[in-house]
Amino acid sequence: MSDSRPKDEAQQDEEEDVVADVIGEFGSWQLRLTFLLAMFNIPSTWHIMAYTFQSLERPFWCARYDSIRDFVTPDMWRNVSQPGNSSCEIWSDLNETLFTSGTPWPPTGMPVSETSRPCTQWEYDERNGTTLVAEWNLVCDRAVLVNVAEMTFLTGVAIGGLVSGMISDKFGRKRTLLISVFAQIVFGTVISFNPWFELFLVIRFFLGFVSVSVVFSAFVLCMELVGGKWRTISGVSYLFPVPLGYITVAGIAYVVREWRILQLTVTLPAITLLAAIWVIPESPRWLLAMRKQDRLMEVLKRAAASNKLPIPNDPEKILAKAPPQEKGNEGVGVATLFKTAQIRKISLILYVVWFALYMVYYGLVLNLSSIGDDIYLNTAISGFVEIPAIAISMLLLLKSGRKWPLCIVTASSGVFCLLVIAVPADAPSWVVVTLAMAAKFAISCSNAILPIFTAELFPTVVRNLGVGSSNVAAGIALMIVPYLWNLSMVYDKLPFVVMGVLGVVGGLCVLLLPETAGRPMPNTVEDLDRRGDNAKNNAPVIRSSAKKTVKIASIRPPSYRKKSDSEYY
Repeated sequence: MSDSRPKDEAQQDEEEDVVADVIGEFGSWQLRLTFLLAMFNIPSTWHIMAYTFQSLERPFWCARYDSIRDFVTPDMWRNVSQPGNSSCEIWSDLNETLFTSGTPWPPTGMPVSETSRPCTQWEYDERNGTTLVAEWNLVCDRAVLVNVAEMTFLTGVAIGGLVSGMISDKFGRKRTLLISVFAQIVFGTVISFNPWFELFLVIRFFLGFVSVSVVFSAFVLCMELVGGKWRTISGVSYLFPVPLGYITVAGIAYVVREWRILQLTVTLPAITLLAAIWVIPESPRWLLAMRKQDRLMEVLKRAAASNKLPIPNDPEKILAKAPPQEKGNEGVGVATLFKTAQIRKISLILYVVWFALYMVYYGLVLNLSSIGDDIYLNTAISGFVEIPAIAISMLLLLKSGRKWPLCIVTASSGVFCLLVIAVPADAPSWVVVTLAMAAKFAISCSNAILPIFTAELFPTVVRNLGVGSSNVAAGIALMIVPYLWNLSMVYDKLPFVVMGVLGVVGGLCVLLLPETAGRPMPNTVEDLDRRGDNAKNNAPVIRSSAKKTVKIASIRPPSYRKKSDSEYY
């Protein structure tokens, strides 16, 4: 992509990227590590999706008396014990003495009354495998706990997305990543052997927390190894293993039908990633920011040698070219995000768009069992459609800007969801599946574009805080998603209506935001306001006289998923 900025501005950015000056923007060293770090997405994606298969509902009925199991089949039992189609109640007059081996069927004298009583025990059809629903009787009055278990995991994801950035900034990207992977393996393994549902909920929360920490830490490290336009390419390419995770977990779950074994199967392969401790370096930009000279030079020498560039030998010269250590921005806080009309508008609109994105994306991904007949096939298809979506997003970011592409793909996801309303009830299931996958394709594009756009919109002084606060809106959506499909009890297509409206509204809201592609990023709230005033007057953008802090922004906490590094192109 050609640099559309003035020559002196592009040159300034290049000079300020001290690390890229030494090791290059992208070479064989970065290529190998980008590929390796992207692989950390797969176990986390497996953990997100595995619960969909582990909590599948199997046919169930009130349990037979132990004394009649040998001569009364489940079908015979259901015919005489269940009031109508209810699997949660049996006739009140039913008792064990009515059933004896060799008596006519059905037994005479039952039921005497037409009253029923709730079941206290159940049996399940486990010919297609065991699920945690059957093991812990999450049916009837306890069915709500299925969504609670999903919500605890996603709550962990939401909180972990905010906290992992602070942890990574304090202790380093590599250390945070490897500790999170180790914790992910431990929690996943403990779940496989845990006998109590209450403990399952607690562990699921922490599993969600560390899983998102793995993804974010690996992503930030990936972005801080490259420079220039390669941040966009590397950042979007990092997402490619996510759909691969969908495809593979569908195949694994199809073969492994026992939920505990499935949990182990998606957990233990991450052990191989721990070997990366010998290959993955600490982020050179983090080391530079922390002034860890010896470790920084070790990484730079290794990278330069791999990329066949001159090996640096003067650490003082490198440190002298680096920006001063960040001392914080006095007076900057959450209130700054609402200080002026311009930044207030950007903040509120982005909260709406992030909320809509997560509701539609995860509303589709985590509820594939409610769409169509074959959850295994649907999950695999959802992965296949996301691969080209990510590739197209990369091209759009490099060639077409952010605002209009994001508007179109987000609104399109909503339109496809709304089209489901027009599908007749007797239509083949593939019609709804096709529309749902079209929506998934569109919202996957949004998922790749929005983080970059968000980081570019906020000024440097509040970029970290701004994107982190956007993640709060996304986190709220995550906690609501498990209950979205409960709306189908009111109207079977109501979940699609909600996702459709949110998608369209979110897409249209994007039009209220300024374009950022090819423009210098604002450093202060005043820069942002000045730019907004210039846009209203159709005047050219005036660059702030303040010293640009590109380098500092490149090492900020990953609570905004580190997409702000797109400022380098």
